[in-house]
Amino acid sequence: MASGRITEWRKLPIGLTELCLATTLRCGQSFRWKQCSDDTWACSLRGRIVQLSQQSTHVNYRSIWPNQTETPPTPPSSAPPETDEAGDDTLELLQHYLNLRPNLTELYEQWSASDPNFKKKAPKFTGVRILRQDAWEALVCFICSSNNNISRIMQMVDKLCLHYGPYIATLDGRPYHDFPQASALTGDKVEAHLRELGFGYRGRFIVATARAVDEHEEDWIDTLRNPESPSFGHKASPGGEWNAEGRDGYRAAHEELLKLLGVGAKVADCVCLMGLGWGEAVPIDTHVWQIAVRDYKFGKGKHSSLTKATYDSVANHFRKLWGQEAGWAHSVLFTADLRVFSERLTAKIEMKEESGHIKVEEVETTAKTSIKRENEDEAPKPVLELDEMAVSSNTSERVKRRRRR
Repeated sequence: MASGRITEWRKLPIGLTELCLATTLRCGQSFRWKQCSDDTWACSLRGRIVQLSQQSTHVNYRSIWPNQTETPPTPPSSAPPETDEAGDDTLELLQHYLNLRPNLTELYEQWSASDPNFKKKAPKFTGVRILRQDAWEALVCFICSSNNNISRIMQMVDKLCLHYGPYIATLDGRPYHDFPQASALTGDKVEAHLRELGFGYRGRFIVATARAVDEHEEDWIDTLRNPESPSFGHKASPGGEWNAEGRDGYRAAHEELLKLLGVGAKVADCVCLMGLGWGEAVPIDTHVWQIAVRDYKFGKGKHSSLTKATYDSVANHFRKLWGQEAGWAHSVLFTADLRVFSERLTAKIEMKEESGHIKVEEVETTAKTSIKRENEDEAPKPVLELDEMAVSSNTSERVKRRRRR
């Protein structure tokens, strides 16, 4: 059951090889999608709940809007339109958010042709798309990702929305709130409250970042976007000349993000890739470093540990190998390396004849990682701004932390 104004189910034609919801929505790039009891997926986006249902040849979708008496007092950046069929922009929003314009089959073929390792792994993980998320949301979520796992990040983000985001509607007994704006997180008591909610030292980072963003001109963070991947409702323009170290706009955006408290190189790259549309951004974390050591001959000589020089070298190697959408290709391998997906095959996706829904068998709903949790009241000491973490190539499963000298 749902409260609010509900549209009819509609059809978005796209096959499983072009979009797999069960993988894309659970691979660590977005943290607000919830799987419902009927195997659908739901999330609040721009003033409405969007509900999706995967089928073999298409995705069914519908939207649930606030009742007139429940309209959020602080709406998202663009006011929600009327919910009649002529004015409902949910289809356009989904096409934008799910990043459906690129032909994923062609991209997989391109990456497979240049990389035998990708060619080996990719058939098991088709349909992985990089979402075009709100940049502010991506920034806060990836600040929460510091020394954390996917399940716990989701819990933190859910608490953040519940306590600071505007209420939208209720679906299956669960209230959905939009992501809070920066101004909602700048108050004097917010940090202490976030610590009470279990955010630990990240509470300080979130409040400081919210204040910094709020002090900039309106929509400042969107000025860092790739012009080829503008925010919803804006037209695309050229993104600049490509080179293996990344376009000038990407480099400039990365440097601006590093000025924010709690943002190291990996977090900045996550935001560039998943919030700002810079496809060449390649975040290097524990999983990706292990992939680089295991499959791409890193971990020896001057690249025996993950220093700043090694971080840049690994990212540049992947950009040369995969091209302008290297971050997208890297995300497919990252997904393949997550324990939650390690045994999943595309062949395990089966249609329920009686309902037409697609259900992925044997997929857990949380991802478990072996990252050691630090003292939640104290931020870990940063190492070369690399997400406060350095990983030795001699410890494939253990995270080794350096001390400052």
